[in-house]
Amino acid sequence: MSEMITADLVDLDLSAESKEAAARALAERMLTKGRVTDLDGFLADVAAREAQMPTGLDGGIGIPHCRSEHVTEPTLAFGRSAAGIDFGAADGPADLVFLIAAPAGADDAHLTILSSLARQLMSAEFTDALRGVSEPSAAAALIRGDVSPAEVADGASAAEATDTATAPPTASAGAAPGSTTPEAVEAPQARPFRIVAVTSCPTGIAHTYMAAESLEKAGREAGVEVTVETQGSAGFTRLDPAVIAAADGVVLAHDVPVREKDRFAGKPTVDVGVKAGISRPAELISEVRAKAERGETTAPAGAATTPVDRAGDSTEGYGTKLRKWLMSGVSYMVPFVAAGGLLIALGFALGGWTVNKAPSVMDHFVWTQTDSWGALLFQIGGMAFNFLVPVLAGYIAYGMADRPGLVPGFVGGAISLSINAGFLGGLAAGLIAGGVVLAIQRVRIPAAMRGIMPVVVIPLISSAVVGFLMFVVIGKPIAAAQKGMTDWLNGLTGTNAVLLGALLGLMMCFDLGGPVNKVAYTFATAGIAVASPSDSAMKIMAAVMAAGMVPPLAMALATTVRGKLFTPAERENGKAAWVLGASFITEGAIPFAAADPLRVIPSAMAGGAVTGALSMMVDATLRAPHGGIFVVPLIGNPFLYLLAIAAGVCVSTALVVVLKGMRKPVQGTPAAGSAKSAAPEQGSKQPVAA
Repeated sequence: MSEMITADLVDLDLSAESKEAAARALAERMLTKGRVTDLDGFLADVAAREAQMPTGLDGGIGIPHCRSEHVTEPTLAFGRSAAGIDFGAADGPADLVFLIAAPAGADDAHLTILSSLARQLMSAEFTDALRGVSEPSAAAALIRGDVSPAEVADGASAAEATDTATAPPTASAGAAPGSTTPEAVEAPQARPFRIVAVTSCPTGIAHTYMAAESLEKAGREAGVEVTVETQGSAGFTRLDPAVIAAADGVVLAHDVPVREKDRFAGKPTVDVGVKAGISRPAELISEVRAKAERGETTAPAGAATTPVDRAGDSTEGYGTKLRKWLMSGVSYMVPFVAAGGLLIALGFALGGWTVNKAPSVMDHFVWTQTDSWGALLFQIGGMAFNFLVPVLAGYIAYGMADRPGLVPGFVGGAISLSINAGFLGGLAAGLIAGGVVLAIQRVRIPAAMRGIMPVVVIPLISSAVVGFLMFVVIGKPIAAAQKGMTDWLNGLTGTNAVLLGALLGLMMCFDLGGPVNKVAYTFATAGIAVASPSDSAMKIMAAVMAAGMVPPLAMALATTVRGKLFTPAERENGKAAWVLGASFITEGAIPFAAADPLRVIPSAMAGGAVTGALSMMVDATLRAPHGGIFVVPLIGNPFLYLLAIAAGVCVSTALVVVLKGMRKPVQGTPAAGSAKSAAPEQGSKQPVAA
């Protein structure tokens, strides 16, 4: 780490009161050193990473980090806070704050060095030395490895210990973490329990390696051999198949999918989020040993390990997991919606509104007739739409129970279509299928039957149970509810329709592509996912797409008319937001919301509500589920529709400009907008407030 941290990048008296202020104070030091090219762009990347998962660790450590195109070279900055800063750790504020900045294309060697720091943070001796150090140069030398914690504790200077050996005995990259002890050599019959583990986090810089070190240390204390595969940004070296074969259990501590997870099938497995690997490694080791004693193994042998469990800590509430299950189904369904809906819309454009009455193109297709091509596109789109409900149900079940849930989920979704239970039936079928598979997987299975479980037993039993429940028990009530909802939508007129449009507009702009946005979008696409959608369903689809276009277009306009209120990075993002908004990609406004959510999100919601209400008021209709301005020829009342979008954009733009204009700079920090961009160096050292 000879060049990654210097005394100039150390603040032993960090006075920030929030994690955002702490990140800014340390990032300004990086900016002064030329390690960061765009302060606000880099901080937006840090905030986006922080939004994925808090970076506070037990033991008073905060480790905000990200990979960013605004970073010139891998850099560390360190701050020590007397009051403590809340980074979301369960045990309270952090007094040691490390800001890790990696370039978007960081090389493996530097990322490996970053991983070694992450491992050092698991050493109490190392963190105690950082808390006691009195000079920035000594802190930088300790972090680089130029001095050892013991030497810092004895008062040795960095200069006196430049040539000191730095490899701590517990963090040697070359030693196998679970190497055999002398006691084991003397008594080979008393072989220790062996665990293989995989750790990974979204960024792959810090938590990945900290979890690995924590598990290895807990294993040594418990007399357990732990061998860890870190799937981080520096790549990963696969565990030796012989080591996996000899392992008695598996720990998967990760927030992104484990690569080649099938290698661990058939072994007792604990599957948790990466922070659990850092905060409670001894508990995980005890848990996997207990599973081994009970004979519990991974699918197909019995223990349920699902995509939802892999997405976060096992302590997540049921509501969070339910949202993830549903979002799993929606995310796989949306491409079918987009492809099928646009094909159907193009079919109408080429063949006219009677194209849905055309005979099959297998029986009648004339190469030179536009109507035939319209019928062809319409029928292809219709086939794509036939997959919507089965795919929704299948991947909800997949989100719950992994691949074994796919068969009963697809079967239940197909039954939902056949009994006219529609979208609601697909939701129910997916949840039931996932639940049935999870129940089957928890049954203790004789070893002789484990091989046929995933290909015969689970698909057979789960499909039969889901089919029975859908056909005989809950199918008819759900179909009646679906029909009632459709009739209600068809009857919406006047004020009720306008209020619904406003509500959908608010939902589309609330989280800019997140779960609430997807709920509104899925509600709209479900209405048009039939051969002959009602007029009300097409009005809802039009209102949803119009409202979803407002936030990025409004941010683009605001950066054009009042650029001084925005940072250089935001003004660049504003140029791209024109295209994203016009294409109905609401996520184009996320960079603005991440940097200033309290002003951007309410402004976007206000404009979205106005546009949604006006779209319903002017009776605009839309048969295509996506496309933005590129499907305007397919919109009913297109001129008034575009006016509705323009009105919402103007409302959002006016509000965000007014709110940002009212913002007052915090004493002692650079002012927002132009002050940040015009004089970054004046604020880089955070001088005493003027």
